[in-house]
Amino acid sequence: MTNPTEDLEPCMKACAEALLATRQCANACIRSGDRLLEACALLDLDCAAVCEATIGVLSRESAHHGDFCALCAHLCRACADECEKHQHAHCRRCAQACRACAAACDVHAGERHALGAHA
Repeated sequence: MTNPTEDLEPCMKACAEALLATRQCANACIRSGDRLLEACALLDLDCAAVCEATIGVLSRESAHHGDFCALCAHLCRACADECEKHQHAHCRRCAQACRACAAACDVHAGERHALGAHA
């Protein structure tokens, strides 16, 4: 039998990498003073918040981790789409990290742990 935490570790790592990348991208967008990057910065911050929350539920093996993963994957894809509109290095790094996080979260989206499942 596999350890559930080990199964979730790649997803936690991808979320942590996306969390860092989105925070760095938001910071760079805000500090640039370019109003055209405002939407990017705001989406970065939304994505960072969900990545951080997802790491929390994954680390405690919450029965609802699949719901968080689904939302995280959705926001990571939206964030990557926005970042790909810009040529800045921080936006490119953010898009790459968000795409990887979305793929990792897709693996767990909708999952329920047997111990916490209500269905």
